[in-house]
Amino acid sequence: MAAPAGATSDAAASAAATNRAAGIAAPIVVGSKRFTESYLLGELVRQALLREGIPARHRQGLGNTGILAQALAAGEVDVYPEYTGTIARELLGLDAGTASALTLEELNLRLAPRGLKVAVPLGFNNTYGLAMREVDALRLGVDSISALARLPQEQAQALRFGLSHEFLARTDGWPGLKKAYGLPQSPGRGLDHGLAYEAMALGRVDLIDVYSTDARIAGDRLRVLRDDLGFFPRYDALLLMRATLDERPLARALAQRIDEAAMTAMNAEAELNGRGFEEVARSFLERSPTAGGGTSGTSGGSGGSPEGVGANGGAPGDGSPDGGAVPAARPGFLARLLAPDLGRLLAEHLALVAGSLALAVLAGVPLGILAFRQPALAGPVMAGVGVLQTVPSLALLAFLIALLGTIGFLPALLALFVYALLPIVRNTHAGLCAVPAGLAHAAAALGLRPAQVLRHVELPLAAPTLLAGIKTAAVISVGTATVAAFIGAGGLGERIVAGLAVNDSTLMLAGAAPAALLALLVQWGFDTAERRLRAPQLRR
Repeated sequence: MAAPAGATSDAAASAAATNRAAGIAAPIVVGSKRFTESYLLGELVRQALLREGIPARHRQGLGNTGILAQALAAGEVDVYPEYTGTIARELLGLDAGTASALTLEELNLRLAPRGLKVAVPLGFNNTYGLAMREVDALRLGVDSISALARLPQEQAQALRFGLSHEFLARTDGWPGLKKAYGLPQSPGRGLDHGLAYEAMALGRVDLIDVYSTDARIAGDRLRVLRDDLGFFPRYDALLLMRATLDERPLARALAQRIDEAAMTAMNAEAELNGRGFEEVARSFLERSPTAGGGTSGTSGGSGGSPEGVGANGGAPGDGSPDGGAVPAARPGFLARLLAPDLGRLLAEHLALVAGSLALAVLAGVPLGILAFRQPALAGPVMAGVGVLQTVPSLALLAFLIALLGTIGFLPALLALFVYALLPIVRNTHAGLCAVPAGLAHAAAALGLRPAQVLRHVELPLAAPTLLAGIKTAAVISVGTATVAAFIGAGGLGERIVAGLAVNDSTLMLAGAAPAALLALLVQWGFDTAERRLRAPQLRR
């Protein structure tokens, strides 16, 4: 993780501190990664804070460990659920042996220079694993990762891997695992974790990475291969937070409240029964007794299961956080589409599109004029905006996050601005080039200065072509803005990202459909404006 990012992080942290010092209830910002369990834990943290009378909001699905850690350092997020093994291996860069032996106090000593701390052990270990279909594991005689490494070359190369993108990149994921076991296979392309189980069920892949509390392991008849060399450290769930955050309210509500059976059951409610993250979290908190003098969030130990029955109030492993209650019916498309968050998501989406389009017009039209007035610059200008258009959206977002030291609205806005430039610059230049040179010469002969010729003759005649470029940029921005949800900028992409996390096509469609409708409405609006603009010219 990079060091805290300069002025942006200082400003965010300073603003929060000033608000709290002045008695202003600045909400605690809770983050989460882009998989079901993290969404649920983030929502549990938010609701636990609200129950303690502390304002809080949840920025869902912010991406991987690196993005969340940077958001903490920049003051964009105050706390998010994390795992001890991930902190030790990914953030601190420790080897497996050292990582497994660390207590919470030792983790905090290493995190202190970064302005971070860990607290509130939640009570369960969610380790990584590799899983195959049970029938394939029996056929190949594979019960451990070492057995996978010993497969004959022909059988080993025939296996189709469906590993998640983060697992492929993490030091405690595929790179380290391959080295530790001498695995000869090549994993191929990455696959979103939320889609991996579906790909396995459809027979598209043969081996995936899993979390031990995943809801579908048992139901899909998968065998988790034994980590016989002990490569994976413990991944005890806890909260990673800014050092200035008071963890005591969260410790009272959540410390050692969740065992592995309860977490698996909550994952199942979200993934298999279609209940919303907010609803599942609320149900758990309503049944879970508060921690009366429970374990302090800063005490040592790597956590474990609470004593007695499962933390969901039912028998451990009963498969439901309701302790056997009948699962709620999965909401239909219309209910998902018209859910209460639709207004907020539309407003965020429109803010991104309108803001980026305004910036692109302010920059793109002058660039197009420059290319028209200075023909020698036309090639470099067009080449520059063309190259920017080819940069992959996630790569551009990652670059902007690193450059700005922040996540959320600003990097998403700038990324959309970059993608909107090309059609505006190109059409401005093309529209001006199409204006007959004789008209400009006639205007100059009448005594108009070059700026007046541009304003009163050339730009009005080029306006339909220029407007068509702005329309193209606007429609592109509506679609591309869905990617902004990956870095916490909100918008209709939130539904798509959440649907990917739980493999819920209805939820994904509830985000994609309004985005598509919005693009059509934007195009219709520009087409109407273009017709009105052309009408006076046709009458003349």
